[in-house]
Amino acid sequence: MTQETRPILTLDDVRAAHERIRNSVVRTPTLHSKTLSAITGANVWLKFENLQFTAAYKERGALNKLLLLGDNARKNGVIAASAGNHAQGLAYNGGRLGIPVTIIMPTSTPIVKVQQTREHGAEVILFGDTFEDAYAHARALEKERGITFVHPFDDPDIMAGQGTVALEMLEDAPELDMLVVPIGGGGLVSGVAVAAKGVKPGIQVVGVQSNLFPSMYNLKNNKHLPCGGDTLAEGIAVKEPGQLTRQVVADYVDEVRIVSEGIIEEAISLLLEIEKTVVEGAGGTALAALLPPKNGQPRPEFAGRNCGLILSGGNINPRFLANVILRNLARSGKIGKIAILLNDRVGALYQVAGIFTKHGANILEVSHQQIFGVLSAKSIQTEIEYEIRDAAALDALLDDLDEAGYSYEIMTISGRRSSKSLRH
Repeated sequence: MTQETRPILTLDDVRAAHERIRNSVVRTPTLHSKTLSAITGANVWLKFENLQFTAAYKERGALNKLLLLGDNARKNGVIAASAGNHAQGLAYNGGRLGIPVTIIMPTSTPIVKVQQTREHGAEVILFGDTFEDAYAHARALEKERGITFVHPFDDPDIMAGQGTVALEMLEDAPELDMLVVPIGGGGLVSGVAVAAKGVKPGIQVVGVQSNLFPSMYNLKNNKHLPCGGDTLAEGIAVKEPGQLTRQVVADYVDEVRIVSEGIIEEAISLLLEIEKTVVEGAGGTALAALLPPKNGQPRPEFAGRNCGLILSGGNINPRFLANVILRNLARSGKIGKIAILLNDRVGALYQVAGIFTKHGANILEVSHQQIFGVLSAKSIQTEIEYEIRDAAALDALLDDLDEAGYSYEIMTISGRRSSKSLRH
């Protein structure tokens, strides 16, 4: 077979990559989740790639690429543009192998990511306001210094390394008949799809993107949805998929789906609550695709399927993680905030607090204001943040507030007042 007709990636390429890297990356577990299976209606297995040393699958492709470099390339070193997991994977493995690594990051990159990459021994250069600026500078330095550029996804050696995830999943859970994979530029899903369909031709591969960055979804479905926005899944926030990966996705991936930011938040919270594991936004998208819609009925396309979900990474800002957890508690009705109009007299707050106590609601915070939005100088608007057992307990509490004659409004995550609460 000539170079012109050779496929971009083959099962043999992925198997060779697995032999090459298997003793240097973590063989992360593939575990069945009874609880998530009950929630989704599918038989769910999780591949915990967030347990890699750098907390992401990107180590696999980076290591495979570095091991395939010639002697001169190893000596001269490599360069990449990345503010995330690719930078860490390349820096860590370059340090282990004695290969100089230069990483170009946008100037807006959080300092913790810069520090972590430098701690692995890489030279970090901050350049430009955007990833595109950093990428252009990396390509310029590639030529200037005579070093090798390592693309985060649009490289067959990178794809082959990422595809080793699928080989391990099918060895550990051969009954899998569907793999659900996060998609950014397409390196992971390309490698996984080629490997999985090579081992088990009938298996389905479903890719998932944030609805703010539906770049591969657009290509697969001939859509033109806009790409951009402040997504929690920044690891897959790619406006332009790879030229090679888009071809592999077209040939091997059965379907590409998009999920909302709210569902990604819910998936992150569920994985922490149920599986006691931390994932970043991109790492939660596979589960997000399976979660039932608001009516609570399982998605029929996944019902009864043996689904393998790749938890691609766990590098999430702790502050963002805390916000995700609290926001999901608010969505579930377990915490909330209510604005109640009280008379400005002794004992008014004590009386309303008694209603909260009656229904087992723990008051977390109380604030008052008497000027804005208050019609009478004798009234106080009191905002109470509370924790309660469930939505049924809240309904009972609201019924008692109604019976006592209070005017109130319930605050929601979106910042709007719940129409249900405008009873007076």
